[in-house]
Amino acid sequence: MADISLQLLALLALAAFAAGFIDAIAGGGGLITVPALLIAGFGPVETLATNKLQGLFGAASATIAYASKGHVDVRTQLPSAVLSFLGAAVGAVLATALPGDLLRAILPLLLVAIALYFLFKPNMDDVDRAQRLSPFLFGLTVVPAIGFYDGLFGPGTGSFLMLAFVALAGFGVLKATAHTKLLNFASNLGGFAAFALAGAVAWKVGLVMGLAQFAGARVGASLAMKVGARLIRPLLVVVCLALAARLLLDPTNPLRQALLL
Repeated sequence: MADISLQLLALLALAAFAAGFIDAIAGGGGLITVPALLIAGFGPVETLATNKLQGLFGAASATIAYASKGHVDVRTQLPSAVLSFLGAAVGAVLATALPGDLLRAILPLLLVAIALYFLFKPNMDDVDRAQRLSPFLFGLTVVPAIGFYDGLFGPGTGSFLMLAFVALAGFGVLKATAHTKLLNFASNLGGFAAFALAGAVAWKVGLVMGLAQFAGARVGASLAMKVGARLIRPLLVVVCLALAARLLLDPTNPLRQALLL
């Protein structure tokens, strides 16, 4: 794509700031940045690749903020982060070989289910609860699987990680959010590496948006740590439903096409 105007670059930076703010709290920042890049005239592959680059900054910013306040121990989570990275890299490489139409069809239903889980499950707060999977088994199975999905397709990755940490690892909502950001950073890095090797990244735009997203994520993470589950839970429900609606409104979505028959 040709060089874009400073005005358009400023608007993309503003979108990235807003995305970083939302993503640091509940995930779903791609709801803002992916459409913004497409509207700016980038092709689908270039959009996904550039979105991975700028998303790295937001995830890193939120991770630093949460880790500095003791909500996540980065060193103990490094093995899981590596598996998330590897899963995403494999997913990105195989993106063209697996049935994307099937993912697009079932994803809105999964996101609505996640929203209903967080909306109606009682005692959804910042207190840790019983584990259904040991940390070792969780890191060995769930983490790379969601990382693979992030590299393969992407939308809703933060929501899936949140659900897994709360429902399977027994984390409270704030702790789950903090750990989600670290693993989401790793999966973003894995997907980005594959796209960068393919030469699909718009570096200037991605870096400018990345700096804006870094700032937005810092603000969002700070607010989440002050308010906790009272902010994270409703925003996560809204983000899941908004992402499901956006996917269903896509004319190419197979589920939408089936419902309109």
